[in-house]
Amino acid sequence: MDADREVHDGGGFNPPVPTRRGGPDYGRFVDAVRTLQDLARGADAPDELVTEAADLVERVNGLLAPHLTDEWHAPSGRRFDLPNRGSILSIPLDLDVVDGRIRGTTTFRRYHLGRNGAAHGGSVAHLFDSLLGFTAFKLSESKKQRTAFLHVDYRRIVPIGKELQVDSRIDRIEGRKIFVAGRLCDGGDVLAEAEALFVMLKPGQP
Repeated sequence: MDADREVHDGGGFNPPVPTRRGGPDYGRFVDAVRTLQDLARGADAPDELVTEAADLVERVNGLLAPHLTDEWHAPSGRRFDLPNRGSILSIPLDLDVVDGRIRGTTTFRRYHLGRNGAAHGGSVAHLFDSLLGFTAFKLSESKKQRTAFLHVDYRRIVPIGKELQVDSRIDRIEGRKIFVAGRLCDGGDVLAEAEALFVMLKPGQP
């Protein structure tokens, strides 16, 4: 049995083990599923085409269902060679460490639409949880923490389909507590700001 297929022991907040499972087309697969989500939200197709599409999607589901596994063995979230580690859950982010801060870009897709061209508020909160969690991990070098508090201030409408900028930092660390803050911008306009508390886990905590 290869190491990637060993039974997971559990018993704590275990970091994902990098893998190459899914092969060279896994990134293309994730992109295709994201596009399907966008089209499911946005396409106004004829009835018969929707029927055909449903048949095709159900066929794909049938292909994948026999291979359903637990989080420790699925490639999603463990493909460190891919954006967002190959996770379809996360809103796409491209991040770098710059001068002790996290800076980067993001784009909300049609799938994240709330109404009137604006990203859903829950999607914006999701973005900040991912961004600030990455900030706590990357800048504190703590590999095991959980979100304890997240507060989002919505300043302006967040558009979909447009590249936006993100910027985040650690404000302070007090023992096991990591206080972080960040913002989402469209050029010079601040669209939303957030602050969060992440707590470093003790050995064995889930």
